[in-house]
Amino acid sequence: MSRPTQSPQRGPLRVVVVDDHQMVLDGLRAMLAAYSDQVEIVGEAIEPELAIKVITGQEPDITLLDVRLRGSSGLDLCAEIRRRQPACKVVFLTVYDDEQYLYQALRLGAAGFLLKRVRGAELVDHLRRIHQGEVLIDPSLATKVAMSVAHLRGGEFWPGAHLGLTQRESEVLALMVAGLSNRAIAGRLSVSEETVKTHARGLYRKLDVPDRSGAVAAALREGVFQ
Repeated sequence: MSRPTQSPQRGPLRVVVVDDHQMVLDGLRAMLAAYSDQVEIVGEAIEPELAIKVITGQEPDITLLDVRLRGSSGLDLCAEIRRRQPACKVVFLTVYDDEQYLYQALRLGAAGFLLKRVRGAELVDHLRRIHQGEVLIDPSLATKVAMSVAHLRGGEFWPGAHLGLTQRESEVLALMVAGLSNRAIAGRLSVSEETVKTHARGLYRKLDVPDRSGAVAAALREGVFQ
């Protein structure tokens, strides 16, 4: 995918990094130090409230952001960044190679979805291309995306797909309707409780409801699981 190209960048790209692990922040600084003529980290944050302050103050070209942050969602933060600083491109840099996260990120306006195993030179090249207008997805996710698209085009929709729910959000909603707690849902799906909360926030947003009871009511009203 691509977007209209921008004028050539003068000086290094200005980047803010948001991750809840200081070791990751330090590692990115060390990795990108060799490319200081192309990329400059102008700020970092470990939680959303500080991230918004840093991004608002620095007005970076790009924000590197993890999907999951301690106690919150990088996806929600992406939406807030896009609302407050629409000129700032959001690029997810994460260990989570779940295509459902990818789809949500793109829907929220992210310009890239990369995995943390990317090397320094590759990351710099990706950021440069993203700043010039491209939307980049980590190559290792290509097969998963292609398979999902093929299923959708073949009519293999999951319950709630017509409402914009991802397959995993549909699974979480079904277990909510069945009365399971977040902890029980996490155990059933073999994911963390925080991941369940992230999916829950996503489906609440798409169903335009404030909480679990509203989501269950909407599912029953729309006949999602009939």
